[in-house]
Amino acid sequence: MKITGIITTLNEEQNIVDCIRSLQQVCDEVVVTDSYSKDKTVALAQQAGAKVYQHEYIGDGPQKNLALPYTSNDWVISIDADERLSEELVAAMHKIDWEKIPYDGFAVRRRNLIGERWVKCCRWYPDYLVRIFRKDKLRFVEQKQHAFVPKSNISYLEADLIHYRYKSYDDLFSKRNYSTRGAKILFLQGKKANAFTPFLHGFSAFVVNYFFHGGIFSGVDGYVLSKAIAHNSFLKYAKLLEYCRDASVREAEDWTSVW
Repeated sequence: MKITGIITTLNEEQNIVDCIRSLQQVCDEVVVTDSYSKDKTVALAQQAGAKVYQHEYIGDGPQKNLALPYTSNDWVISIDADERLSEELVAAMHKIDWEKIPYDGFAVRRRNLIGERWVKCCRWYPDYLVRIFRKDKLRFVEQKQHAFVPKSNISYLEADLIHYRYKSYDDLFSKRNYSTRGAKILFLQGKKANAFTPFLHGFSAFVVNYFFHGGIFSGVDGYVLSKAIAHNSFLKYAKLLEYCRDASVREAEDWTSVW
């Protein structure tokens, strides 16, 4: 199959080999864009047969797009190091006639896991994302957080991309750098917050995810995930408020590492 797999990495030595092997089921080429990992990511990726290029991290969308000029094929599939192709996705891709596709891309369902548990609530499934696309027609939006490929002239594959999103509840709650990054982005956009803003966003995030997006029907996983989303939302706006009102906190932050 003439399709290139692309991966962006930073210190992914635990994931990179399995990720490359997963792509090699459907790809004749794998390109890794690495942000100067300090572990064995680069060496392991090269040993696994991937082409590796290094560049400082410039944000989610821009970083993923950096790989496109290094690819040899018109079609690419982009996944993260903690994602794997499911058996049905591999089978679906092998059935596609890549020379006669009337679309510019394909959206796949992302199956998000905590540990080995498939969690479907809180908009975690089917979570359709365009990950397979023609590089001359589509690319990731130049967005530095949560970038995506636009759903323009695409088809939907009834197959899953498996995402090992969190290892455990502890991992779910410990990754608070997302709230710091989000707060920095809001501050740089000129957003403001007051004493009520963190509580309002945190409370509404819990209510929406637990009661309206199915958390209540998903047992402990649904409750914990709703709490974690609310906690992250609360922290993001609490940190934004701190940046707005405390110059000493702003001055202590490294604003060159927002992304």
